[in-house]
Amino acid sequence: MSKNLKLNQPAPDAIDTTDATGGGDDDKTQLVSPVIRAMRLLRFIAQGGSTTNLSEVGRRIDVNRVTVMRLLATLEHEGMVERLPQGGHQAGFALLKLGAKVLAGKDLTVFARRVLATLSESLQLSAYLGVLDGGDVLYLLRDMPQTSLVSNIQVGSRVPAHLTTPGRMLIAGLPEDALRERLGVEPLATVTGQSPATYARLGDILAADRERGCAWSFSAFEPGIDSCAAPVFDASGATVAAISVAGPDIRFERDAALRERVEREVRRAARDLSGLLGYAAGQRHQH
Repeated sequence: MSKNLKLNQPAPDAIDTTDATGGGDDDKTQLVSPVIRAMRLLRFIAQGGSTTNLSEVGRRIDVNRVTVMRLLATLEHEGMVERLPQGGHQAGFALLKLGAKVLAGKDLTVFARRVLATLSESLQLSAYLGVLDGGDVLYLLRDMPQTSLVSNIQVGSRVPAHLTTPGRMLIAGLPEDALRERLGVEPLATVTGQSPATYARLGDILAADRERGCAWSFSAFEPGIDSCAAPVFDASGATVAAISVAGPDIRFERDAALRERVEREVRRAARDLSGLLGYAAGQRHQH
């Protein structure tokens, strides 16, 4: 017999409705080409690209060698890049100070609000940020599209981590002894026939999630609701949160390409938020 699960969620208080407009101008006639080139060069250098071979740099950012020289001279003058003694350039102190000012005082939820708003608007699905609290996933943020509510999960809801996609991503890297300490003895809490009631079954599910880099649920927690989640890492590589989206299964049934798009954008959103927290792509994950 499975445990009786009661969804622990707060009273339906007003949800934060921070402006989610992107602010981007789709009219390319308003774009300034030299600025675009300078930004491409800055990204190239910030990501570890070498500027010792100017022709190669030009090929990578789609400009000629002379333009690369002028861009470097300008960025160096403004303190955005600095010359290295052995040749090449690195991010300049002025750029680092600018970034530090932007990051100062901001935490996970501040960054996540913008990421969730973009994700929800793009997919027209509910987007969530969850963190691990004991054996539960705690939903900290939610961004809703301009559609009718399709999920019962509210900000402040707590759900046993093994039952939802963000929860699974939060515990996917934990060893079994840590899982047992957090989730308790078998049988595990269940809500549908898809819920894992044993650690053996849960282990199989989490292994598949780790392999894929994201977790999917097809009416496994809420009937008629499909969900996808991906992990968020901090600067040390530790899993600190998970981003997820949820929507009616009928949307996925009608649009064969939607699942692929959802997975791609959820993973990108989690990657973007991880980057804002200082995580570098390819870095070893900590558990």
